[in-house]
Amino acid sequence: MLDQYRRNIEYIRISITDRCNLRCMYCMPEGGIEQVEHSDILTYDEITRLCRILAGKGISKVKITGGEPLVRKNAAELVRMVKNIPGINNVTLTTNGILLGDQMQDLAEAGTDAVNISLDALSQEMFEKITRRKGLDKVLEAMDKALQFPNVRVKVNCVLLHGVNEDQWIPIAGLAKDRPVDVRFIEMMPIGYGRQYCGEETEDHVRHLLEEAYGKAVSLSGRFGNGPSTYIQLDGFKGKIGFISAISHKFCGDCNRVRLTAEGFLKPCLQFSHGADMRSLLRDGSSDAQIGAIMEKTIFEKPGSHRFLEKQEEGLENKKMSEIGG
Repeated sequence: MLDQYRRNIEYIRISITDRCNLRCMYCMPEGGIEQVEHSDILTYDEITRLCRILAGKGISKVKITGGEPLVRKNAAELVRMVKNIPGINNVTLTTNGILLGDQMQDLAEAGTDAVNISLDALSQEMFEKITRRKGLDKVLEAMDKALQFPNVRVKVNCVLLHGVNEDQWIPIAGLAKDRPVDVRFIEMMPIGYGRQYCGEETEDHVRHLLEEAYGKAVSLSGRFGNGPSTYIQLDGFKGKIGFISAISHKFCGDCNRVRLTAEGFLKPCLQFSHGADMRSLLRDGSSDAQIGAIMEKTIFEKPGSHRFLEKQEEGLENKKMSEIGG
């Protein structure tokens, strides 16, 4: 499925809940957000129907996300339902890891291809400062449990928080030294509460720090994930180090993804608020052909790039990351 800039859109991130059991400082306020009524959230059957239509258009990769997807009951069953759709060949899940240990067996048996664990600190004090909750031990235990399933790829995602977690980056990268874990560093995008944590800690800066700590790195070619991230290999490391650098190394020209919010809004670009209301189409009796046509139009009109660094107001997304499904 090609958009107007001839990019092949093959990947969708699907939020299945706006709820979360952490309160990360860059994602939501300490008291949480006003939660969406459960009846306004897409059912698993509705999500599966949309995935089946999208698969017929060329979408082959699905990421299950939230909020925290594992706070929704039977998330593994949704993975199974989506993985069984002809044309869908990769289903992954992003989680904060708190509940992952208890559900990892079910997720693996359902066919989960990879789990991405969000982890911004390895010290208990910093973990609790960022998440406003306890649970670091559970996250680390869940990571090691996930590694017991050879068919499930394990990644750790660390957000670069200016003025907050700089001293954690080198230790977090070290998780990839003795484990077959890919550690990825994500530049903070100026959306919602994250705006105040954007800084100059770019991919090049972090790579320099890692090479000072661990030795020379080799740049790797090719794609090792579903999206346009870049990777390096540090000598002696079992896992790779990746970078998702939407600001310093703008990758919009290679963007292959769209997003579906928990309420069923199809978003072609994270920064902008426009898109299409899939939930209304599903519940108003629209046919698969009608829904598919609107999907095609929405994806075709995907913007050429984000404009985070420009002074531009019209059409910007005002919701927080937890509400979008970041």
